[in-house]
Amino acid sequence: MARVAIVFPGQGAQQPGMGQALYEASPEARALMDRAEGMMPGLLETCFGGPMERLTRTDIAQPALYMVESALAEALLAEGVRGQAAAGFSLGEWPACRYAGIMGFEAGFELVRQRGAFMQACAQESPGGMAAVLRLSADQLNELLKRHPELRAVNFNAPGQTVVAGPIPALEAFEQDLRGQGLRSMRLNVAGAFHSPLMEKAAGQLSRALHDTPLNSPEIPVYSNLTALPYAADTARDWLPRQLASPVRWEESIRNMGEAGYDTFLELGPGRVLSGLIGKILPGASTLQAEDMDGIRQAAEQLGGQA
Repeated sequence: MARVAIVFPGQGAQQPGMGQALYEASPEARALMDRAEGMMPGLLETCFGGPMERLTRTDIAQPALYMVESALAEALLAEGVRGQAAAGFSLGEWPACRYAGIMGFEAGFELVRQRGAFMQACAQESPGGMAAVLRLSADQLNELLKRHPELRAVNFNAPGQTVVAGPIPALEAFEQDLRGQGLRSMRLNVAGAFHSPLMEKAAGQLSRALHDTPLNSPEIPVYSNLTALPYAADTARDWLPRQLASPVRWEESIRNMGEAGYDTFLELGPGRVLSGLIGKILPGASTLQAEDMDGIRQAAEQLGGQA
């Protein structure tokens, strides 16, 4: 019998129209999304219609993705499927924690809204960006970064794919260096140098916001970007804010999940980025993806009530 983990993508996955078909097809998803709209009026209009420039803003993209991914999880539960573990990439860790019962939907939405606002402000104060470096090992990349001390390796996505972040001028110089060596990089569709020291102020603000928020013990294992290990009853309050200015250890997290016996991964959210990464990390694992009600029903049928 398959052991199923639910995974949630992060910022960069957003696209206009996401969640609209789900909203129209699933009463459970619609009820959750209406609750988010009540807390942040206009979010549904931006989510469904864009424009992309507005949806890409950190303070909009993060609550929008949290809302849509949580709604997908509700629709999946209504089909009788519940995963046995969860993980999320960067922002995706928040719907994963909500899915695991660490926080309620409204508490998580408000914290994500604040998280996005804190990070947006940081990005405006210290402009930065992120770029995925392809076909280099982490060791090779670290050697190259010695020539670019303002940059950090921040997302360890999969073998041969690591993301660097830092100030825009430093990132441009690094990209030119790569091109000179015949190497490739791809700038990410985000508005700041996330998971780098440029986000330390936002991490501190989020820590203070979390101080009085009730948090619960996880009902299922949910793996942390910060440690690549499952959250415990007393770690979320510390790990969630620290994640903002620390590397995302995605490859290590997925390997740990594979070693724990999870062999099927269902990605809930726009696109297939995480499914592609998981295929590179655990070639023998099964990956499924759902971003609308059709995808939810297909996943539920394929899983056959196993989860």
